[in-house]
Amino acid sequence: MAQKLDILVFGAHPDDAELGAGATIAKEIAQGKKVGIVDLTRGELGTRGSAEIRSREAARAAEILGIAVRENLEFQDGFFRNDPRHQMAVIRQIRKYRPDTVLCNAIHDRHIDHGRGSDLVSDACFLSGLLKIDTQLEGDDRWQEPWRPKNVYHYIQWKNLKPDFVVDVSGFIEKKLEAIRAYDSQFFDPNSKEPETPISSANFLESVEYRSRDLGRLVGVEYAEGFTVERTLAVSGLDQLI
Repeated sequence: MAQKLDILVFGAHPDDAELGAGATIAKEIAQGKKVGIVDLTRGELGTRGSAEIRSREAARAAEILGIAVRENLEFQDGFFRNDPRHQMAVIRQIRKYRPDTVLCNAIHDRHIDHGRGSDLVSDACFLSGLLKIDTQLEGDDRWQEPWRPKNVYHYIQWKNLKPDFVVDVSGFIEKKLEAIRAYDSQFFDPNSKEPETPISSANFLESVEYRSRDLGRLVGVEYAEGFTVERTLAVSGLDQLI
């Protein structure tokens, strides 16, 4: 049986998790949490690099962050759907790792896979808790037990969505940027001969840092990452607020 994870992070493409929540992931791992990443596609439609290169980069980024496990479901980049077949594949991963918290793509974004991935994972988190949905892992004749994560949070990507809450990630932004730079085929390289894309400019990489700095400014810390939720958040006391 696979180890239980505290947090399971889903991304439509390799690098989504790092860009959206890399500093939060690094902070949680530093605090002793077990974190895994599941990429839905190999990013094979990406303008720069290749699926094989992205796979190597994803493995390097996972090593930098200290991820416990990273898997790729190999859905079709650009064409996967929020349908029963894809939901069942995600449910198997949720039941396999039994996370308390799931992080997933932005609720809507520039790239069509991000909003679609968000809906897919959110729906699968609910369905995964239903007793009458039967799943098995490949090569294992045992039935998986139902499991529904306690929390489902959506990180913010290209669009400047208003967060429902932010995480103080001061001290972890450099680890996030190091993990992002592991995807050197995708981001700014003045010597690259590949076509330019919206994320290959120097401005884009700089924006990753200054967004976190600006969110931090709003709550009185150096850096923060923002998340949205689908249900009302609750705190046990006012002293939990920054």
